[in-house]
This record gives sequence, structure tokens and C-alpha cells, in this order.
Amino acid sequence: MSELFVVGISWRTAPVAVREKLAFRDDELPGALQAMTAELPVAEALLVSTCNRVEVYGVSRPGADPTGPVRAFLAQQRGLVPADVADVLYDHRGGAAVRHVFSVASALDSLVLGEAQILGQLKTAYGVAGEAGTSGALLGRCLERAFRVAKRVRSETAIARGAANVSTVAVDLAKRVFGSLDGKSVLVVGAGKMSTLAARHLYASGAHHIVVTNRSPEKAEALATEIDGIARPWADLEGLLVEADVVISSTGAREPILTRPLFKRVTKARRWRQLVVIDIAVPRDAEPAIGDFDGVYVFDIDDLEKVVAANLAERAKAAEHAARIVEHEAGQFEHWMRAQGVVPTIRALRERFARVADAELQKTLDQIARRDYSAAQQREAIQRLVQLIVNKLLHQPTIALREAPPDEAGLRAEVLCQLFDLQPIAPGEPRDAGEVDDAGDPPREALREPQPAQARGLAEPAPSERKAVT
Repeated sequence: MSELFVVGISWRTAPVAVREKLAFRDDELPGALQAMTAELPVAEALLVSTCNRVEVYGVSRPGADPTGPVRAFLAQQRGLVPADVADVLYDHRGGAAVRHVFSVASALDSLVLGEAQILGQLKTAYGVAGEAGTSGALLGRCLERAFRVAKRVRSETAIARGAANVSTVAVDLAKRVFGSLDGKSVLVVGAGKMSTLAARHLYASGAHHIVVTNRSPEKAEALATEIDGIARPWADLEGLLVEADVVISSTGAREPILTRPLFKRVTKARRWRQLVVIDIAVPRDAEPAIGDFDGVYVFDIDDLEKVVAANLAERAKAAEHAARIVEHEAGQFEHWMRAQGVVPTIRALRERFARVADAELQKTLDQIARRDYSAAQQREAIQRLVQLIVNKLLHQPTIALREAPPDEAGLRAEVLCQLFDLQPIAPGEPRDAGEVDDAGDPPREALREPQPAQARGLAEPAPSERKAVT
């Protein structure tokens, strides 16, 4: 029987220096997937490669355990010796694999609990597998269910509420002060990693008048182009502060650049109009004293990290509820997978019963057509047909039960009772008419060949009463 499995590495098991050795570029994924399904005991496969994890989600070929070969495959694809990464790779099979996939999709296994990016990354990986021809019915069913579980987790819990990184919190604070950033002038001071993240979030949050200034004009121009903003020279900083409603600063300077003397001039020129300064730099870009001026609100990295910590604490509480949702959904999916294991048997059973019924029905129809039966004779023939079908269907189970070894007979009888919802009838108890006898044969009268009506002393029905069975 085929089985779901997971093989991978993540931030939980290895540092980035190790993870990056196993990472795949986007253009490498289709070839890797096709090689995996062609060379290994893997029927279906998906490969997700992000900065925090490299994982294979797959379906084994019947009766095979592909986790060892997939471990070796991942190492060899990256030019590594399998033994060198054996301790940082993990694998899951069956129900454990389902729980892992659902947890990853729901951001319960993310470095930042509840982050939204992983769901999009999984959907992209699923699309790549589909285009490569390596995803099939079982893997597809698992991923589709995982996406629905993730949606349920995000809608029913607070796991994604509240910003979980400093750059996002900075923007959220500005929105909290002004209510909306629509129509507000935002000044981004610096063009490094933190400033870039904040600028992107500002743009996504509706701030469409963003000015970028940086000591390196090339970097300022590049960031401004990305967010549809405006790059201005570093020498214009004081004038830009006068025009801005929100300032987000992260320059990496060794000394403060937003000083009290500078803001004394700026606030006077602004006529004490409200200004939010969010300093996400370490060392700090803003002197704390600038917050003494009327209308100036200053938040530094410590303020932001306190908000992040509080938000993450709330997410951790929500994670308990989310984990229960994942456990429930995974249990249901496991039940569905187990049911798929007996589908071939169910189909075979239905086909066998149908063959018996069709064969006996055809015999009876032919018999009726040849002998021109009366309505009464047709009814008797149909009754006999039903009994013959029952007899044939029960013959093999009855023989298997009666000839079972002593140590299996009780178990076989119990299974039959469960399958057919039976209450055993003790010897000597009355039976329903036409019931199969102990040997598995129907009563003799049920098998008796229908006789002409005259021979049984019955009046022949009028021609109008005769009906052909169709």
C-alpha cells in the first residue's frame, strides 16, 4: 500500500549554514522532482525550498519505504555525503507526515509563529510539482486539505494577528497614530535591510507618498524605484523632515543623526505639526530628547520589540487552539487514508455480487421467455431467483466459516457479525421463511422448479393476466 512521507531539514534541526547547502534554486526543482520519481521508490513528490526549510512531501510506491533513498538523494543532489547530513535530516510517515504537512501549512512549525509566507510558498511548490507531473491524487488531496486547514486556523484563532517583526510593528504604530497612511508623507531614512522591509510594508499598507534618502544615492534610488517612491539627496534631510508626517530611520550610523538641535529647527518650521519618528536602528539614529518637542512621538527598537514580544505571546496562546484544530483535521484525513486501503476490496466485492446477480437474472429471464410463464409462475420464478442469488453469495463465506481452524472460527464469526450487523441465532430457534440452512443451502422448496398451473391444481389465469417480465 502507498503511504505519505516527509523528509527534510528546517530551522529546528540545523543552522542556516547547513540549510543553505541543501537548498534548491527554483529552476532546479522540476528536474529534481522528476529524477526522484523516476529513480526512487517514490510515486508522487513535492519539494519546498525556503530560507527556513528544505522538505520533500511524497507518496511511496506500494510496500516501499522511500525515506532512506530520499535522504541520500537530497545529499547527493547537492554534492554532499549522506552521512554528513544524516543527523539534521528528519522523516515522517503516514499519520505523522500528515500532521507535519498540516502544521507547516498552518505556520505552527515556522520560525515566526503564524507567519503568512509559508502558505504561499507551499502553494507555489505544489504548482511546480503539478507542472513537473510529480503530484498525484493522494499528495494532491493532502495538500488541498492542508490549505483548508491553514485557512481554518487563521480564521478561528489569533495566530496571525499582531505584527511579529520590528519593521511591521513600525508601520503598524504609524497607522495607529494616524488611523490611515493614505495621503500621509512618509520619509524613509536609510536603505539597508530594515529600512527596505519597512518601506515595502509601508507601500503594501497604503502609503503612496514615500520619500527615500540615504548617504548612498544609488541605494536610495533602487529602493525608491521598487516601492514607486521618490529618492532625495542626503543633504536635503532637514527639509524632508519638515515635510514628513512619518519618519522611519535605520542608517547604521555610529552617532545619532536625528538630534535635538536639528529637531528644534524642524519643529519650528513645521509649526509643531504632528510627527511620528520610528527609530529601528542599532545604534539608535534618534536622540531620545527629540521626543520632548510638542507633537513629536518617538519610538525606538526597544519599544517595538516589546510590542513584538507581546504579539508573539498572544500567538503562542493561539497556537494551542491551532494545534488542536490540526490534530482533529489530521485524524480525519488519516481515517480517509485508511478507508482508501480497503477500496479495492470493496470494489471486488461489489463486482462479484453484481456478476452473480446478473448471471442468475439472465438465466431466469431466459427461462421465463422460453416457457411463456403465467403471472403466478413469473412471481415464483423471481422468488426462486432471489433465493438462488442469496445462496450463491453466502456459499463461500459459509464454507470458510464452517471449515475454519478452531482457533480462527470464533474470530471469523465475530467479523461476519460486525460486517453484516448480525445477531447469532441459536440452534432450534425459528428461522425466517426461505432462510439458508446450516450447510449454506436454501430450503428445498425454494429450489423447486416451477410447475404448470394445471398440474398444481391452479386455475390458468386469463390471457390478460399474463405479463412478460422485461
